[in-house]
Amino acid sequence: MPLHEIFVGLGVAVAAVVFVREARRRGALNEQSLMAVAGALVGGAIGMRLAGWLETLELENLWLYGSRSILGGLTGAYLGVLVAKRIIGYRERTGDLFAPAVALGMAVGRIGCHLTEAPGRPTDLPWGVHAPPTTPECPGCLTGQAMHPSFIYEIVFQLAAFAALLWARERLTRPGELFTLYVAAYAAFRFLVEFTRANETVWLDLTRPQWFLIPGLLLLAVRLGYGWRRGYYTPLFERERKVTT
Repeated sequence: MPLHEIFVGLGVAVAAVVFVREARRRGALNEQSLMAVAGALVGGAIGMRLAGWLETLELENLWLYGSRSILGGLTGAYLGVLVAKRIIGYRERTGDLFAPAVALGMAVGRIGCHLTEAPGRPTDLPWGVHAPPTTPECPGCLTGQAMHPSFIYEIVFQLAAFAALLWARERLTRPGELFTLYVAAYAAFRFLVEFTRANETVWLDLTRPQWFLIPGLLLLAVRLGYGWRRGYYTPLFERERKVTT
């Protein structure tokens, strides 16, 4: 099995463990929540492959290249959860259960990307990395250029997000807000880190993932503004009061 797929599988396994532990901690580990996980897995697999296929529009590449799109996988997983919950009539929010699981699972999965894919655009920064000349779709690898370790950037972000989510989960009491904050943070990060990635620019010096993200970022900005005005995130900025006797 290719190294990339091994780490993707490890990432899914880690995410499943974190989800189960979080669901158990919240008293939400039941058949319905596990069906939501199944929906996420199926939807994620379909989304990754469809998104990858859309880049070539060649039917024979549907299976071969479809596992490259993380954004497609996340979108498919989200839709898969919605469909699964709709089918079984489950109305409880599950996003807060998924947020820490996705963050840690992504951190593990991106290790495989770092080891097998083109790191990023050329850079003069001291932490630039070199990749083997055999790395696919990497002209800079052939010339020995130092490149941005874009996947390392994402691993660091996801680990930081995982720690922040564990800290925030006790403070945010409104269902769904933990997930909303994570999705907004990752969308903004992914848009910015694309400037260091080796992805092809298609228009106005922006890549396909960036154009995919722009509508979502606008919607998330409106959603965060709505929550901010209603004080959903106020507990994150309040200092814990010490109880004195």
